[in-house]
Formats: sequence, structure tokens, C-alpha cells
Amino acid sequence: MVECLTPKEIVEALDRFIIGQEEAKKAVAIALRNRWRRQQLPPHLKEEVLPKNIIMMGPTGVGKTEIARRLARLARAPFIKVEASKFTEVGYVGRDVESIIRDLTKLAVQMVKEEFAQRVKDQARRNAEERLLDLLIPPPPIEKRKAQPFTPQEEEAREQYKRTREKFREMLHQGKLQERTVEIETEEKSSMPAIEVISSSGLEDMDINFKDFLGNLFPKRMKRRQVKVPEALEIFTDEEAQRLIDMDQVVREAIERVENSGIVFLDEIDKIAGRESGHGPDVSREGVQRDLLPIVEGTTVATKYGMVRTEHILFIAAGAFHVTKPSDLIPELQGRFPIRVELKSLTKDDFIRILTEPENALIKQYKALMATEGIKLEFTREAIEELADIAVRLNEKMENIGARRLYTVMEKLLEDLSFQAPDLTGREITIDVPYVRSRLEEIIKDEDLSRYIL
Repeated sequence: MVECLTPKEIVEALDRFIIGQEEAKKAVAIALRNRWRRQQLPPHLKEEVLPKNIIMMGPTGVGKTEIARRLARLARAPFIKVEASKFTEVGYVGRDVESIIRDLTKLAVQMVKEEFAQRVKDQARRNAEERLLDLLIPPPPIEKRKAQPFTPQEEEAREQYKRTREKFREMLHQGKLQERTVEIETEEKSSMPAIEVISSSGLEDMDINFKDFLGNLFPKRMKRRQVKVPEALEIFTDEEAQRLIDMDQVVREAIERVENSGIVFLDEIDKIAGRESGHGPDVSREGVQRDLLPIVEGTTVATKYGMVRTEHILFIAAGAFHVTKPSDLIPELQGRFPIRVELKSLTKDDFIRILTEPENALIKQYKALMATEGIKLEFTREAIEELADIAVRLNEKMENIGARRLYTVMEKLLEDLSFQAPDLTGREITIDVPYVRSRLEEIIKDEDLSRYIL
């Protein structure tokens, strides 16, 4: 199981994508390992062990969201990222905080459903193949007859049909029927609207569909389509997979995963910290904290899939905390986030490593993109250092947006090359320091221009 990774292995896995921030990686690695440890406990003790929620403090663009997202992917856990600032206290216009859990459950159901579809994929493919062969060579009436025995002539006809069917099956496997067209029936998409219920009773976003609500008053409408054999096979495979999946089991497993493995990333938590001013748009900040409190400390939320308990969901909150600090949160909420980690601002050396080391490093991405046009793109070490230096200078002169500055710098650097790439097929292009300076130096010197462009 992925959850059996040791904290050291978890940090090593995160290092493949995220540079630096060892303290934050260590904290989330321990939190993930603690989930596995909890599962080994006897039932009476397992319920008592609550997750140690985390607050990450640090400026934008240093890796807070990426750490949480990669952790969830590593654990194959349901994950949702929400901005705390978009919620408001019940009674104000805005989203109800319980919608976080409803959205997380919806994502978990989709995730488990896809996993189940993978498990039944082979069987679904076989069933789809039989349906397609029925269309290509419809069974003779005798095949549908249940009465026994068959006459010698009927037996001969049945054997002939089976031989022909197997021949078509072989042609299908060999790809000889790719251009053949068949007529299939597919379910017509419902035009009945889904309505969103918004009420103070906590039933927001329940997505009630009139067709589901009124049941069989609206029977399924089918439409005929002419499609080629490969497309028909894919459509039938999807339909057969849906039939083989036990949705009750999917929902049960999804809810179990949300309750025991779910991760909620609460971004911009600093925006709802601080005392009330008594007027203006921030009037409900403390109210939002009080609404968040029961979900973080443990409550039961009604979703369209059933009741979901939140006691063991891991909450990772994050914020820049430039103006406020974690101690500005209400004491009850502070107590529910016992672990605090501070993420450091990125240096020039960090930028150099970000450009080159991770599996998804920017330079690797651009090399791969240019390779699709037949261009071999290379960067000298000095050019990479110059790019990192420019990104640091821009962050110092303007708003510090961390590693995100590298995206704007790289895009501006390679703008002309990306535009001309189809005409440069077969070329080898090296990006060196003069190339970097010729593309970026003038923009950086012109402060007004750099604010708009970089």
C-alpha cells in the first residue's frame, strides 16, 4: 500500500517535484504516516486518535499548495483545495462551509468509480465486443430459440454462423474493420435542469435533478447514430463498465476514504484571521472561523451520497500571514491546528534547482515542447543562472510571487522561438547569456513595462 511509505520515503517522493521546504515536507510526511499508524490500532483506540492539522505560513509561490497536492496524489487520497476567503458566515451571501465536504465526497465518488471501471475494464471490453459482433453479423432467429433439439439443418446453420462470427472477431482484432460503419443506439442526454438548493439548513449544492426526482415519469430517450467500429467499441465498453460497477459499493468506499484519508487544503486562511472591524466586507471573518470550527474538530455533514463524518479528515491550512498571524485566529480554531511550519522565501539557488532538478522542471517542459516541432533546445548553465537572477530581481522590485515568476520569465524568453518553431524544424538552438539578455534586459530596465509584461 502507498500509505505504508515511511516518512523518509514520503519526503524523497516529494523531493522529486518540490525544491527545499524540508520542514514542511517533514510535517506532512509525519501526518501521512500517522494515518497508517492509526489504522493498525484496535477499534476502541483508533476512534480516539485525531489527525494533527497543519498551518503552513509563507509567501505565495514557495510550494504550499504543491506540497499538499503531491501528498494527496502520493496517498491516493481524496483532495480538495478551497480558498477560505470565498466562504461567509451563515446568513451572509456566499458559500456554506459544509460545501467543502460535499465537494470532497463528490470527488471521492468519481475517483473510486474510475478505479472500479479499471478493474472491470477487461470484462467490459469482452461484453462490448460481443455487442458489436451482434451488430456486424446479427444472430439468426434460430439462435434466439430456446426449444430443443435442433434439426441437422439447423445445427449446420448454427455452426456456420459461429464460424462467420469468429472470422469477424479475428478481423476486428486485426484492425480490418476500422472503416466499417455501424448504427448504434445511445441514451440521449437529459435536458431537464439540475437545480442548486441554497438554504440555511445546510442543503446547498445538493444538485437535485428533476429527472431523478420524478423517477420513471421521464423514461430514457434513445437516439440512433452512425459511427465507425472503433468508436462504437469504446461507447459499448463505457456502457458495459457502468453496468458492471456496483454504485452502492462505490459510494460506501468513497465515503470511507473521505472519512479516513480525505485531505482539505484551506488556502488564504490568513484572510479570515483578525478581529472584526464592525463594518465593511470583512464583517463575517470571525463568523467564518466559527463555522469552520465544527467541521475541523469533527461533525457529520449531509451529502447526496449519505452522511459523512469529518473527525479524521486532515486539514492543511495555508496563508502568507503578512498582516495577520496564526494567533489572530479564534483560540478554538488555533487549538485544532497544533502544527505550524514556516516556508522560506526562495533564493537564486532555489530558482536554479527549480528550473533544472524536479521531474516536471520548467526547462525539461520547454525542451519537450520544442522537440515536438523537431527542435533540439539546450540551455547553458550560465543562462540558467541568469534567468534565476532575473527572477529574483523582479521579485525584489515588484510583488514577490515566488517561483511563479519563473513562468512569466521563461514564457517571455521563448516567445519568439515558440512563434517561429514550425519553420525551424531540424535546428539545434542553444540559449546562452547573450540570448537571455537580448530578450529580457530592456524590459527589466523599463520598470513600467516590466510591471505589465513580467
